[in-house]
Amino acid sequence: MKYKDYVGSVEFSEEDGIFFGKVMGIRALISYEGEDAVSLLSSFHQAIDEYLAWCEESGRLPERAYKGSFNVRIGQDLHRKIAMYAVEKEISLNGLVETALQEYVVREEQKQYSCSR
Repeated sequence: MKYKDYVGSVEFSEEDGIFFGKVMGIRALISYEGEDAVSLLSSFHQAIDEYLAWCEESGRLPERAYKGSFNVRIGQDLHRKIAMYAVEKEISLNGLVETALQEYVVREEQKQYSCSR
């Protein structure tokens, strides 16, 4: 689910007979629940609106999910290899990693599409 640039998960508890979820990609815990899809979506929207109101009242900036930067830990050998490759190709290390990730995701999406046909 998506609302105001926040993405929420959807899970189901057989034991409790409810749908529930949390906002993904931020440190703050914003959770919601509902008995059906309509009430879950409403609860998700309400949770986001309450979080944003709380941030405004307390003078805090709301966290933004997927803002375009993240840390990646890799081995020293791979780090050296990709840094040298980036220099050789006259691109930034960030540019190299972004291109590699884009190509990987596109390839995986194509695999999923071809398997679902």
